Amino acid sequence: MAVFVRIPTPLRKYTGGDDRVAVEASTVGQALAGLTEAHPDIKSRIFDDADALRRFVNVYANDEDIRFQKNLDTEVPEGAEISIVPAIAGG
Repeated sequence: MAVFVRIPTPLRKYTGGDDRVAVEASTVGQALAGLTEAHPDIKSRIFDDADALRRFVNVYANDEDIRFQKNLDTEVPEGAEISIVPAIAGG
């Protein structure tokens, strides 16, 4: 089933400028795997060397933080929106 991954502006250069990518998936992990398969250069920006989400990357499924659900195993219905939100620090 198709779900949509929203791409933040700083990462759009890795998706050819696309701000939203459709993938076939039933979990967040499958959706991100589909995204990185279609756009391999984005993988190192989202995942670390152990294939875990980078510490500064937040992911939301239908506006719900996946850290408070089942993380990458969070199920998503058809048409769901998954948002990648890089944390911003400053002072």
